[in-house]
Amino acid sequence: MTKITTENLHLHYGENHALRGINMLIRPNKITALIGPSGCGKSTYLKTLNRMNDTVPGVAITGSVLLDGEDIYGSTVDVTKLRKKVGMVFQSPNPFPMSIYDNVAYGLKIHGIKKRLLMDEIVERSLRGAAIWDEVKDRLKTPALALSGGQQQRLCIARTLAVSPEVILMDEPTSALDPISTMKIEELMSELAKQYTVVIVTHNMQQAARISDYTAFFLLGEMIEYDETQQIFASPKDPRTENYITGRFG
Repeated sequence: MTKITTENLHLHYGENHALRGINMLIRPNKITALIGPSGCGKSTYLKTLNRMNDTVPGVAITGSVLLDGEDIYGSTVDVTKLRKKVGMVFQSPNPFPMSIYDNVAYGLKIHGIKKRLLMDEIVERSLRGAAIWDEVKDRLKTPALALSGGQQQRLCIARTLAVSPEVILMDEPTSALDPISTMKIEELMSELAKQYTVVIVTHNMQQAARISDYTAFFLLGEMIEYDETQQIFASPKDPRTENYITGRFG
């Protein structure tokens, strides 16, 4: 059973052939980690999964990305609804310059939820889901930008959860955080995978080994190897994967 299937996916930025024929099955309610050296295509691939590359000038994409069997690049797809289903958390926390409450409620208002009681309920549930409710419940009206970096990142996760996604994409969500905040986000990801499909780009191979169920190794725009994480780290089939995870390059 798969949640997302990519078939012969190619992406060009102008002359740059950034993704080369990616075939991948992403399973539901699992954490899939994308690893590889800088510039190898992993973040580019992640952004194809909710059409974030659409905003980049000169992008050309061929092949297909199927979400529950439907091609998300089809002409009838509503991109706003797609991004509600497939949420994204970025490398640096990016809360809006508004209150903690309004950050989480923002997407609800866009999607037409106006009832205050319902909004209160979803905001609390989302902050609880992002493991930050107990830290902020008495200061929901204070500016989100006053939170620490780790708290801001969990707030951004709560903002993603509020619109009831099915898939959560995370582009190096802990690279800007201290070790304690990183541990909290990792624990949170493991909890989230019980309800959501999680795809994470990480430079930190120990992190991939700790938290993911499946790992894909990217190199120069190709997906070299994809398997259960334990298999990838214990006995990779491709020597390039082994060279990367043993630190011989990258």
